[in-house]
Amino acid sequence: MDGDLFAGVMSGTSLDGADAVIADFSPSSRAACQTLGAAHVAYPTLLRDELLALQLSGSNELGRAGVAANMLAELYAEAIAKALAVARLAPERIRAAGVHGQTLRHRPERGFTFQLNNAARVVERIGIAVVADFRSRDVAAGGQGAPLVPAFHAALFARPDLHRVIVNVGGIANITDLPVDGAIHGFDTGPGNVLSDLWCARNRGTIFDAEGAWAATGSVDAALLAVLLDDSFFATQPPKSTHRDRFNLAWLEERLARAGTSGAAEDVQATLVALTARTIADAIRARASGADEILVCGGGANNHTLMRELARELAPRRVATTAEEGVPVEQVEALAFAWLARETLAGRPGNLPSVTGAAGPRVLGAIYPR
Repeated sequence: MDGDLFAGVMSGTSLDGADAVIADFSPSSRAACQTLGAAHVAYPTLLRDELLALQLSGSNELGRAGVAANMLAELYAEAIAKALAVARLAPERIRAAGVHGQTLRHRPERGFTFQLNNAARVVERIGIAVVADFRSRDVAAGGQGAPLVPAFHAALFARPDLHRVIVNVGGIANITDLPVDGAIHGFDTGPGNVLSDLWCARNRGTIFDAEGAWAATGSVDAALLAVLLDDSFFATQPPKSTHRDRFNLAWLEERLARAGTSGAAEDVQATLVALTARTIADAIRARASGADEILVCGGGANNHTLMRELARELAPRRVATTAEEGVPVEQVEALAFAWLARETLAGRPGNLPSVTGAAGPRVLGAIYPR
């Protein structure tokens, strides 16, 4: 077993599938980490539909969640196996896999967060120790339990002479502020792709708007945008985090009704992209106004319409993607959970109290031995 080879798996709020990486954190690697292999496994329609349904209470909810957790475990193991094949490595070479699970409820204000997973099943299928349930310890310590990636962002992207902000646009968007001097900060800014994905599915029958092409055909509805921005979450001071518990189809439908929107569906889509760009930019202007450079990762980094909106909102700052720093946008979060698994096995804290609001640094996660 190599000393610093870890796997990481992330399946985010967008519910499109699982990304897995094999990461080398050894001192001899060329950077803070080196990706040796990566793979993506898409969710089958049946699983995606069930995960969407489980976002809300329903009949036989616990039984259905148990079945879905087993399906997720099989998919996570498949993703790790594929990443191992790309890396040409055997499972016994890997110290552990950080497997975040699929968030179904995130209510830190009520003292809990729930990520659907069956980590023991992943261990049995792939033969690698698994670290899971990363958020709960931070929440128990009074924190938000999210975002957890800023510590990894700092390890990978911080520079001594450049004030950077890392923007992750998954289903929910979050920022990490990496000033040259001072504490690292970060928080969820609001919806990333979650609302535009839902609207695209309803109107186009596809689970996301590839490259933002459909949004590019519409025009921003200023009146609707004002109604969408009228939510107390955006004005709430960090630390803060959110999920589909808040930003969901019911939330969107209520605001469409309030705005009296009767325009074209593509105009709504363009406005939802504008909402994501505006709330990210507002957060940066309010909390990281001195930033020189913005690096974007997550699925939203592939949305050309969103990237243009962010560049316009944040000018004259440079807006680029993490790919330009050698880290593919779809790998950043999976790498982060590989790194968090490494920190857990080393007995080091993985949270940043300046980000989550926890009472102090905490070692995160539960370890399922091989």
